[in-house]
Amino acid sequence: MDALHEQTALELRDRLRAGDLTPGEVTDHFLERIAARNAELGAFAHVTPDAARERAEELASDAAPPSGTLWGLPTGDKDLWNRAGVPSGFGSRAMAGFVPEESDDVVRDLDAAGIVSLGKTATPELGFPAYTEPVAGPVARNPWDLTRGAGGSSGGAAVAVAAGLLPFAPGSDGGGSVRIPAAACGVVGLKPSRGLLPAGSGIEGLGGLVVNGPIARTTADAALLLEGMLRRTPDGHVDHRFTLRTPAAHAGAYLEAARTGVAREHGGVVGGHGSRFRVGVTTWNAWQYYYDVTVDPEARAALDAGVDALAGLGHGVEEHTWEPVPEFGDAFRSLWMGGASAVPIDDDAVLDRLEPLTSWLVRRGRQVGARELAEALATLTQFERRLIAGLGELDAVITPALAMTPRPVGWFDPEDADRNFVQQCQYTPFTSWLNVAGLPAITVPTHWTDDGLPMGVQIIGRPGGELTLLALAGQLEDVLRWPERHPPVW
Repeated sequence: MDALHEQTALELRDRLRAGDLTPGEVTDHFLERIAARNAELGAFAHVTPDAARERAEELASDAAPPSGTLWGLPTGDKDLWNRAGVPSGFGSRAMAGFVPEESDDVVRDLDAAGIVSLGKTATPELGFPAYTEPVAGPVARNPWDLTRGAGGSSGGAAVAVAAGLLPFAPGSDGGGSVRIPAAACGVVGLKPSRGLLPAGSGIEGLGGLVVNGPIARTTADAALLLEGMLRRTPDGHVDHRFTLRTPAAHAGAYLEAARTGVAREHGGVVGGHGSRFRVGVTTWNAWQYYYDVTVDPEARAALDAGVDALAGLGHGVEEHTWEPVPEFGDAFRSLWMGGASAVPIDDDAVLDRLEPLTSWLVRRGRQVGARELAEALATLTQFERRLIAGLGELDAVITPALAMTPRPVGWFDPEDADRNFVQQCQYTPFTSWLNVAGLPAITVPTHWTDDGLPMGVQIIGRPGGELTLLALAGQLEDVLRWPERHPPVW
């Protein structure tokens, strides 16, 4: 039988529930993997072996039968989330020594689902950059080529999954922070619709940008983690904390869609197209009207591979575009900086310890006036309406995941913050506007370069369209078989 890290999360779950494995055995195996490889990969900012083993023993000693969607499965907390008693570094020198007394909602939800946390996965400073190379460390390195970056801000999580240090990992996505590192590391990353998850719903943040989502090697494992993050009540309803929400599928529907390639809701096929969907194809992006954006040949090759596979599966594939949006860039920058202004650091001496990009975002954000912010929000709300209306009768739209191959470590300008921001938009022009629109999107690998670097596509869904995305991704996985590929660091 394959080593534990070569098995899917779903296989591990089934073996744990059958009693073939104990939480302690699984925990020890992945802790050994982390101990052997984390120094070169930088996937974890902080590892908690003692707490993990104690948690695994607690789960195993429970007299009741295994409960919780993710019972006994190991994962990691993104180092932007607080877990009581565990240092939270936020990828920043300014947060050194901070140990929270309470856990965040997302951590409590994952615990309720039965996970074993092995530590904190690495993130860039305060989660703002699309790459994970914080001065405070560690630098998350791409397991396909250690000279390349892993993307961000859930870079450590994606590295851990791609290199077999974790079976799956949760992340957060405010402008692509789940999808970008998943694409760079050759794994699956899902950004849910705004309002789907109880914790990390997007509703509580300025502009509704940031949502939590899963990263995994397989589509089914991503669906399994998504189901665990939903935290259902005993009667199957999602335990929401807000009145506004995206309706969730019934228990098990996400996993069924990923495994069968058919999106069903309460017995009916979603969209009325059977297991075939109408898919638009585009390289359109909202940043092309603001910055010079070029889609590199390798990104185009990844898109072509995904489109050819979908067409070969019988899906209706057609060219698609949206209307020009020259107003998007200024509005998004105002919103992004306005959000950064709320970083709870008021001491100038502490602000001076931030990296140039973060300091620039915070200080410029505090110059954004109320009227400018209100106008930006109004502009982006109209953009959301137009983008969704522009989907027409399509079930989904496919784009490149990234415009370039994974960037070399050190490629982003560390000193010129404005140039750094432009570089990020040019590298990842297909992601942030979907956070503005609140739409679900999934990235999957479809192509490897001659140098062995993964490239992929992003599939965009309609509001609440996770079932369709998981069905499409599951079908692509059956054809392209990316989980059979392993990086050199494995």
